[in-house]
Amino acid sequence: MTAESRVQPVSRSGVWPQTLASLPMLVILVLTLLASVGETLHSRLLEIGGATWPEYFNLRVIDQVGAPDCQVVVDPDAAVDLAVAAKQAEKSADPFADVFGDQIDREQIRASVMATSRACERQLEKWERLQSLNGPGVQAFALMETGLAQAVLLVTGNRRVLLGLMLLFCAAAATLGRQHIALRPVESRRDDRVATVSQLVANGLLTASTWIYRQQELAQADAGMPLAHLFMHDIWVTGFGILTLISLLQLRQPRGELPPGGSWPRALLSVPLYSVMCISASIQFAFHGFYHGIAVYLTMMAELSALFLNLGLYVWVGMLLARTHLPRKVFDVLRPWRLPPKWLGVTVLLLTALPTAYSGASGIFILAAGLTLYRELRRAGTSEQLALATTAISGSMGTMLRPCLLVVIVATLNNSVTTDELFSAGARVLLLTASVYAVYVFLIGGPSQGRIAPLREAVPGMLRALVPLMPYVAIFAGVILLWNVLLDRGLDEFSAPAILPLILLLVLAFERRVLRSADPDADEALQAAGMPLPTGFVSSVLRATRESSALIGALLMLMALSVSVGGLIERSGLLEMFPEQLGSVWLTLTLLMGLLVFIGMIMDPYGAVLLVNATLAPIALNNGINPLHFWVMTVLAFEMGYLTPPVALNHLLTRQVVGVPTSPESLYGSFWQRNFRFILPVLVMGTTLIAVTYLPALWDGGFRLMLGIQSAG
Repeated sequence: MTAESRVQPVSRSGVWPQTLASLPMLVILVLTLLASVGETLHSRLLEIGGATWPEYFNLRVIDQVGAPDCQVVVDPDAAVDLAVAAKQAEKSADPFADVFGDQIDREQIRASVMATSRACERQLEKWERLQSLNGPGVQAFALMETGLAQAVLLVTGNRRVLLGLMLLFCAAAATLGRQHIALRPVESRRDDRVATVSQLVANGLLTASTWIYRQQELAQADAGMPLAHLFMHDIWVTGFGILTLISLLQLRQPRGELPPGGSWPRALLSVPLYSVMCISASIQFAFHGFYHGIAVYLTMMAELSALFLNLGLYVWVGMLLARTHLPRKVFDVLRPWRLPPKWLGVTVLLLTALPTAYSGASGIFILAAGLTLYRELRRAGTSEQLALATTAISGSMGTMLRPCLLVVIVATLNNSVTTDELFSAGARVLLLTASVYAVYVFLIGGPSQGRIAPLREAVPGMLRALVPLMPYVAIFAGVILLWNVLLDRGLDEFSAPAILPLILLLVLAFERRVLRSADPDADEALQAAGMPLPTGFVSSVLRATRESSALIGALLMLMALSVSVGGLIERSGLLEMFPEQLGSVWLTLTLLMGLLVFIGMIMDPYGAVLLVNATLAPIALNNGINPLHFWVMTVLAFEMGYLTPPVALNHLLTRQVVGVPTSPESLYGSFWQRNFRFILPVLVMGTTLIAVTYLPALWDGGFRLMLGIQSAG
């Protein structure tokens, strides 16, 4: 998806179809958001109820519990006589009673009768006390709290369904929009034909795999084996079947606007990565007779449905951010300083670290703000190659800062590290990466151009630019404060998926309703077409949702197939050939670093974490590598993989929002000039990775410097 194709003027006749196309995904995202908010709100309501009414946890279910079915003993002697008579009748009817003796202890029976009476008395007193406390106030509160609990349980109990619908609906949007991630864009009819055929084959294999798995599960259920979530098989089969039909229709109706011709090698590079993974994994699974292998690992992915649904919320946040003027106004604060391109690049990397962390994954921030970042760097005089390199690196800067979702997954999967330790080490890695970037840019980026503006000019201009940002700061602070006061929760890695969409929705409402500002991406395209600029809040949300759908589909399909590839690698036994004890921590670190970078090159971060946690993490621990050291090295190696050809996912996403390079230097320069956008990120992340891998093992000071804690020895 090039920069020129990101925004297409929409006629009034096309508004309703696009609105209807956005509604299903909007419903899924809103349900996911409400479930996240509802869980926190319900927890807070329970706290308030318990603090207001000491017996609230019994009062909330008092209508479901009847009065105690017992009686208090009024005449103990009569009750004892009755119990003795019953005991005698029981013994007379028992032919073996004489074997155990026929003596009846009246005192023991009396003690039992009185103990039962006292227990009944206590139950009745508790029941009467609850009845006296069960006033209109607690009844209304309990009705609201239990109703919310049922609604939240209904949504959270069907997260698998929501994830399945999200993946399939968004995959259909990505397929219809031809926005699946590939090594190079489709530029000719041959490229389009090859890409479409590959998707047809991949979707057909997915349909066959899910169908075979469905039949096996149904056969086991008929044999009496208890199985849960059988209905999900129907969703997968139907969804992938529809994707197959879409690809078949696209094959019958090729894109006529593309030029004819094209070479076969370049066409093969246009095959979506998920198709490559699906076809290769299916062949390997079929070779081992595991025909439903992809469907099995797809089901395993659904076990972490909450995390992947949060990923959808993060992508939605990114697209909502792209619809606002906030990124441009942040750059307005920097513009009065007239920073030279190199200094601006370093500043941008530091400033983008926090938004990257809040976006949940490296690629999401690039999709949301990559175009704005690239344009501002180019406006400051940065070369095209350096601007592309900086945009790609910006997506990897904050992946270990709070509240990044990837770190939360790492801490969730194992108990050897905590999020606090990882986030603390991540801040140090961020400063190291920015420093390495600055060193390389100033050493090999050519002479620095321009001078920083004097303080008497920069400071007043910056202060003037800060004024328009104050409403945004107020919205952000207000939501955080309100969340803290009402729900007693702060902004952290657990609340971010719920808070951030609310903040961005309020920012959009403020811009469209109060400032009456237009969509920033629509300005140029619609003005050129002579059409009015969209200023509506609803239209902006629907547009962000529509764009999110295709991006979520492209990412989730890539992740789903990455999980299958990870399972294939795990089942192949290749990693089992890795010795458990290598005898040298340096050899272990070197081999692990190479494997982690390779995994990062071919898999998405979430699927890669699952694979590494099950295979490489035990090897690292058995060879004496500190768990914190290993996982920091792992996340950094993944980011290195996302910036390393031939796949280089961050570069693919950068190209998707910015477009392909067009400058003469990029097209006709030397090898260094044409590929500087790949070389610089590899140098920066590679140097940082080597430092993080070896320095903590070299000396205790390096361990404390890199990871922020004392070495374990």
